[in-house]
Amino acid sequence: MLDMGTNEGRIILAALRLAGERPWSEISLREIAEAAGVDLAGLSESFSSKSEILGAFVKHVDKEVLAIAPAPQPGESQRDALFEVIMARFDALASYKSAIDSIVKSGEAELRMLRPLLASQAWMLQAAGIDSGGPAGALRTAGLVSVYAAVLRTWLEDDDPGLARTMAALDRKLRHGESVMSALDGALGAARRVKDMLRSGRDRSGADKAASAGDEFGGDANVAEAPSGGSASAVRS
Repeated sequence: MLDMGTNEGRIILAALRLAGERPWSEISLREIAEAAGVDLAGLSESFSSKSEILGAFVKHVDKEVLAIAPAPQPGESQRDALFEVIMARFDALASYKSAIDSIVKSGEAELRMLRPLLASQAWMLQAAGIDSGGPAGALRTAGLVSVYAAVLRTWLEDDDPGLARTMAALDRKLRHGESVMSALDGALGAARRVKDMLRSGRDRSGADKAASAGDEFGGDANVAEAPSGGSASAVRS
């Protein structure tokens, strides 16, 4: 739950309450400050825009989901684990459904919210036991953002207490995403193998050139030849 003992918590909750009553695009920062019981100076200490308020809300939901989402079970597929995590997220959002509907319909926060949403879905992958690091992880995260955005719209229209439509849409999207990511993972693996082969070829080429240089000087290119009539120890002295 949002901490009402802090200015940040009161501001986020006030913004969501107003969004549940009116179109998000019509709500000003001054109105949010007044609803939260702070002045604009107090609001500015925590947030500089409505998008920042939403970003903080997304982080709050992340923390709640990471605390309540079931851990991946032995033998459970990654798709099934991710399904459980995303459904836990929708459970955490249930109290704010009307506000989220208003925000999504406004469209004004979409671009500014891209970074928080990417970070959020990376955490959802981690909660499901799926790596979100590196190039493959970045692709998985971007793919999950697309899946989540599509299913979120279904969830907003789903009045069934059991969320049957939402679960069906999420399962369908995750299955499709799984096949796409499998192909991408295969392509990335092939690219890594080609890269390793090229690097190995460069390493062998460098070694061959060094050996060739040594042969031109009659042996090891790094060892000085002793002067005629002297010993190697004389050279070192």
